[in-house]
Amino acid sequence: MTRHLVDPELLPLLDLMPGIDFAQVDLPELRQASNARYAFLGSPPLTPRIETIAGPGGPLELFIYDPAPGTGNRAALLHIHGGGMIMGSAKAMQLGPANMARSLGIPVVSVEYRLAPEHPFPAPQEDCYAALCWLADHADELGVDRQRIGVTGESAGGGLAAAVALIARDRKGPPLAGQFLTYPMLDHRTGGPDCPYANPVTGEFVWTAAANQFGWAALRGDYRADDARKGWYSPALAEDLAGLPPTWIGTGSLDLFLDEDLAYARRLIAAGVPVELHVYPGAIHAFNAVAESRLAKAFGRDLMSAIALGLGVTSQAQA
Repeated sequence: MTRHLVDPELLPLLDLMPGIDFAQVDLPELRQASNARYAFLGSPPLTPRIETIAGPGGPLELFIYDPAPGTGNRAALLHIHGGGMIMGSAKAMQLGPANMARSLGIPVVSVEYRLAPEHPFPAPQEDCYAALCWLADHADELGVDRQRIGVTGESAGGGLAAAVALIARDRKGPPLAGQFLTYPMLDHRTGGPDCPYANPVTGEFVWTAAANQFGWAALRGDYRADDARKGWYSPALAEDLAGLPPTWIGTGSLDLFLDEDLAYARRLIAAGVPVELHVYPGAIHAFNAVAESRLAKAFGRDLMSAIALGLGVTSQAQA
């Protein structure tokens, strides 16, 4: 129905990432196939150092991309991968954080958080917050300025990044200089019976309403989402957004998450949070995977520029 609205350069993505019928899928097989799919993106420009830390549920792996070890007084990023809360991995999805580290000339730490449904809320959120605390606690040895740490992520990773910002604020944890959210997954209602948006042209491709409801149900487990942590589960439920860090949001006009991302941006602005918002026309979910497309290049420039400005990176390394 909406294929004619998709930017022509992005049409190959419809075959590469077809919609998934989660009612018929074997989740371990889906995870394996999903991780293998990322191999087409190529090898990362930096090889990570893997650090295993004591996480809230056991050993937690961090993939650390550092383009200039031994350098001091640098900004840093915590990166959180996507995958609908149920798939994806830091090990398989190395290209994005590695490119960020090389392009910005700063350390980027990507966290191998636990996945739902085996590990429902708050396990993924607590893992990601533990990674942020480790990064802040080890800032000196990493050559990082504690006041210039940001958090970033894509899709579910963007939603988890938003949750980490809320947790850090609520617990008075490590200060964040910015949150940089790529088509973030923020509202558990989207695509379900209580969806407040009902946009007729979003979510036909890649990540659909049915997929979204599957992912959120897996994350929710038996959590009732009726206590003070509900915004950590689904950031759209957070009652107060004041005190969050400056925010960058990039999303596509055909992405299922368009409306929830717009709503979150509006609420952040109303709470006094500086916000930069980009909506890319004709862009579907994961559109930046088509790296040579005009929209992916514009997205990359916008995101990298925002991170450099927000974290005080005075000179960007050449990509």
